[in-house]
Amino acid sequence: MDNQKIADGERFLSKVPEVTLVFWIVKIAATTLGETGGDAVTMSLHLGYLVGTLLFSAVAVVTIFLQIRSRRFHPVLYWSTIVSTTTVGTTLADLVDRSLGFGYARGSMVLFSLLLGVLGVWYWRLGSISVVSVSSASAEVFYWTAILFSQTLGTAVGDLVSGLNGYGYGGGAAVFLLALALLAVFFRWTNADRTLLFWSAFILTRPLGAAAGDLLDKPPSEGGLGVDRLLVSGVLAVLILVLVVTVPQKAVNSSCQSEEMS
Repeated sequence: MDNQKIADGERFLSKVPEVTLVFWIVKIAATTLGETGGDAVTMSLHLGYLVGTLLFSAVAVVTIFLQIRSRRFHPVLYWSTIVSTTTVGTTLADLVDRSLGFGYARGSMVLFSLLLGVLGVWYWRLGSISVVSVSSASAEVFYWTAILFSQTLGTAVGDLVSGLNGYGYGGGAAVFLLALALLAVFFRWTNADRTLLFWSAFILTRPLGAAAGDLLDKPPSEGGLGVDRLLVSGVLAVLILVLVVTVPQKAVNSSCQSEEMS
């Protein structure tokens, strides 16, 4: 596989960050921002799910294009791309589940199937879905496609769980926090496949952000705290920017392909 990459002239420079505690903190903040930001445009500004999806899709296309075209790891660009995909994931999931009438359960199953399909084709074509293997343009296309589907899936799952058995947004957030804590236990004290754990955690942070975002900005009559969506989104954006700028981040070492991921 490596020889084929060289023959194709693909670059061997990773542009995704190492997976550290800061990575997960920023990821959760970004997914929460995706929820509140998406709702701010579609609900608070009354633009609707279709217009919101079109606007955020355009932003996502631009950031993904710039991320793939860049020659090295840029933390601000990387996290801008994450935020753009999670925001379009919010509006797209709401458009499909609410406006088009798919419903959260059916929408979640369709999106989960699409995500598994992307990961399966990625593994079949390149031999690994590990983050340390994301060091070529083709791998990046698969990586960002999987992320986009996972962000959209997370929104649908977050809304689905929050509506079950009177859990509410706080209960939904607690469920996903517990699931993430369980994954952390598996990571720390077992030899479970690291790639499986990473993608499981990556997916679960999105419904956690969806539930947390709804808890913050939904009105009290709907079980939220009623904080202004634009205010919450602004605070989260500043928090993410401060963390990205002040906390050193570096790209994963793509020169040593980890056996745990294959």
